[in-house]
Amino acid sequence: MRLDTDTVKNRKRRVTMEDVAREAGVSRALVSLVMRDSPKVSEKRRARVLAAAERLGYRPNAIARHLASRRTHTIGVLLNELHNPFYAEIMDGVYEVADGLDFHVLIGASSGRTGGERATVETLLDLRVEGLILIGPRLPASAVVAASAWIPIVVVARPMRAPQVDSIMDDERLGTRLVVEHLAGLGHRRILHIDGGRGAGAATRRACYAAAMRNAGLGDEIRVVPGDYTDVAGARAAARLLASGDLPTAIFAANDFVATGAIDQLDDAGLSVPGDISIVGYDNIFLAALRRLALTTINQPRADMGRLAVRTLVERIEGTRSKPARHRLAPELIVRDTTGPPRVGTLVRR
Repeated sequence: MRLDTDTVKNRKRRVTMEDVAREAGVSRALVSLVMRDSPKVSEKRRARVLAAAERLGYRPNAIARHLASRRTHTIGVLLNELHNPFYAEIMDGVYEVADGLDFHVLIGASSGRTGGERATVETLLDLRVEGLILIGPRLPASAVVAASAWIPIVVVARPMRAPQVDSIMDDERLGTRLVVEHLAGLGHRRILHIDGGRGAGAATRRACYAAAMRNAGLGDEIRVVPGDYTDVAGARAAARLLASGDLPTAIFAANDFVATGAIDQLDDAGLSVPGDISIVGYDNIFLAALRRLALTTINQPRADMGRLAVRTLVERIEGTRSKPARHRLAPELIVRDTTGPPRVGTLVRR
């Protein structure tokens, strides 16, 4: 479209179908047929209307057009935050399947604030999305259930038990067990967990860590340091450990961001990873594979989670399934350079 003076001038107010009809010298009904790509319009009249629309800078109101058919073919996605690549990598799968199924995607982010999440959900509902995918939400379960009375909802990366809400998770119990078994197999006993605080799924991961430690015969060594799903939280937790002087030989971090923050803090204190302390993350975001980090971690099939979320949501939207879906995908351990056998004797700072 030409951004000439007339077009810019017309954009000072919204151009309507009536404006296009006057410009083309046709009825508003004919303009409506053209905008809906109706086969009932001749090519000559279609070209005349489209030329008038281009001259005026007209953009069809997609929401109004879709509401006439009671369908928008749009799904809304709530992201817990924008800083963690974990969420972006899930979105790769969301876009792939949504495009294939002819659904548009609207994204809202909340920066991890419960109040922000509520407002974002309300906005997406106002925009008449046909279903919602909530990725790592911190909303109370009751709020999610309340929203599901209006629209189909799929929750990703957080367990949900409500029958009207579907969920996509990795197998947290398996993933955490793989971490503990890996570290115990290297000879570690003092395996500490820096948790994800109030983050989505953090309580589950914390409980699974304790269960895995007991199953490995290390119940007496269970130790949890409060954190959050951020690198800052990982650094603070490591600083707290350093100040206490009571260091573990291995750390299981709630996610890869927590692990990187802890590694940075330990490095500043003169400790080596894994020479002094082994560290395992969770998620396997792209940063974990960088050569200078080479983080041992648990791979969540992030793109697969996004793909499955869209397919599950569309089943609800199209009415092809009414029973609750509880998809649990298998994670895998990715061993890199941040884990090794425990140092014999007392930790020595460089």
